[in-house]
Amino acid sequence: MLDDLKNNSKTVGLKQTVRALEADEVRVVYVASDADQSLTAKIIALSNDKKIEICSVESMKILGRKCGIDVGTAVAAILKD
Repeated sequence: MLDDLKNNSKTVGLKQTVRALEADEVRVVYVASDADQSLTAKIIALSNDKKIEICSVESMKILGRKCGIDVGTAVAAILKD
């Protein structure tokens, strides 16, 4: 499912993902396990409130790579079609 990040419309990063969640545009959220929990708590809470699937990813580096960027990211999301 992580490979879906390359082939679908997505957000990368906290701010973009929060905006998309608030606009009800998100299908799946990915959160890096090694990300600062104080940063990811809002994303997780919003996702739970909206009953959006949350997938844990081993590291920020892996999540960034799967998103097609050269740096790590704490969160990413696949957008609805």
